[in-house]
Amino acid sequence: MNQSVTPIFDVLLKHKSNKPVSYHVPGHKGGLVFTERGRQDYQSLLSLDVTELNGLDDLHAPEGPILEAQRLLADLYKVRESYFLINGSTVGNLAMILAVCKAGDTVLVQRNCHKSILHGLMLANVKPVFISPAFYREWEVAGGIDSLVVDEALTKYPDTKAVILAFPTYYGIGNDEISAITELAHKRKIPVLVDEAHGAHFILGSPFLQSSLTAGADIVVHSAHKTLPAMTMGSYLHINSDLIDADRVRFYLQMLQSSSPSYPIMASLDLARSYLASFSEEDKMVLGEKITDFRQQLDRLPGIMLLQSAELDRLKVTIRAKKGITGFQLQKTLETKGLFTELADTQNVLFVLPLLKAEMEYPFSETVQRIGEAAAGMDTPLSVPVGVTAVYGQEKSISELKLSYSDMKEKRKMLVPLEESSGSVAAEMIIPYPPGVPLVMEGELIEDVKVKQLEDVITKGARFHGGSHLEKGLVWVFE
Repeated sequence: MNQSVTPIFDVLLKHKSNKPVSYHVPGHKGGLVFTERGRQDYQSLLSLDVTELNGLDDLHAPEGPILEAQRLLADLYKVRESYFLINGSTVGNLAMILAVCKAGDTVLVQRNCHKSILHGLMLANVKPVFISPAFYREWEVAGGIDSLVVDEALTKYPDTKAVILAFPTYYGIGNDEISAITELAHKRKIPVLVDEAHGAHFILGSPFLQSSLTAGADIVVHSAHKTLPAMTMGSYLHINSDLIDADRVRFYLQMLQSSSPSYPIMASLDLARSYLASFSEEDKMVLGEKITDFRQQLDRLPGIMLLQSAELDRLKVTIRAKKGITGFQLQKTLETKGLFTELADTQNVLFVLPLLKAEMEYPFSETVQRIGEAAAGMDTPLSVPVGVTAVYGQEKSISELKLSYSDMKEKRKMLVPLEESSGSVAAEMIIPYPPGVPLVMEGELIEDVKVKQLEDVITKGARFHGGSHLEKGLVWVFE
């Protein structure tokens, strides 16, 4: 198929060229009705922000340019079917779980998954069995899961109906185990569902990590907006085997996605797919050289340490300060230099690099200079110790919740002091965000190590989704 064409974008441009008069939604009428303050910045985009008019197709029943664009996407990723998502990878994760899993099903789940996976498990009312990941102790970040542990879990839980993985991690860490895990599951006719939010570019091949699609995963979700030039909330979902009921996936996508999908987001997904398809070997080579040079310059900075791993996505760079300050503090210091990073944790700061073509420039050298200036001002170690506890690093290899999702709905909740919560069952998810990986899961037993981990990340300035009373030193538990 001709990957240079962009059916959705092209039909929007054609519609715009006809100088249409809008008597349909949205209410800005192609930008004619808009606040003066934002008019200039929004104007060009508003002319493409239309609805399901004749000729523009319908995301939920595509027959024209949207259908063509999705077929081009499937052709590029070498899968059976692909779909555009305009509610982010969250909606893809929810849809794939609901489509594959039934109430009461046992499913194996990588513990360092995104919260949207857990929300999908709740909606499907399944019985999750969590597999803890490998852990990089020096950097206090979690990696992928071990196929030997998955094999053990599949033997212990022979009625498993799905294996749900996160690949790579938010920090870009991935390993070759995904092929072995997929093989183990497929021997038992169990589908493998992968949240590959940060790996939409992996189909480019070396030097990037192996795509889970290449490894044989049955259904995969990509956040195109994370590493491809797509608008925020733009994502892809791919179906890759007979173990997936495509009709059920389509049903849940229609149920969960907006009935008024954004045409600018869909057009950006169309353009991002074409951009990725046009990436050449020369582009990869030049980008690789630029990234290598950037990393080498960072590694030479006296106040900075650089995460090194053979299992690391080339578009992710993780650094930390050598002077004993937290990642949150380093991130704030970088922001005073005009550098805005993807996330910080108790130790580290994560950079997401652009997927540049050979002719494109990016201010890497200037970035190194600014980081160096920021690091130079960190001569005095601060009072907050780093590395008190290993967040996400002390989990049991295989674990279950203490309460089912059904039981949780019937239980009463109460607030207790965090320091007294050990031995109770958590009645809320507590999620340092980003990266959006739950530190405490609703329905799991709170142990001493969890209390210490929470106290640690609170002291170091983490932001949370959930944990609504943490600032008062209180957590919700079940009575």
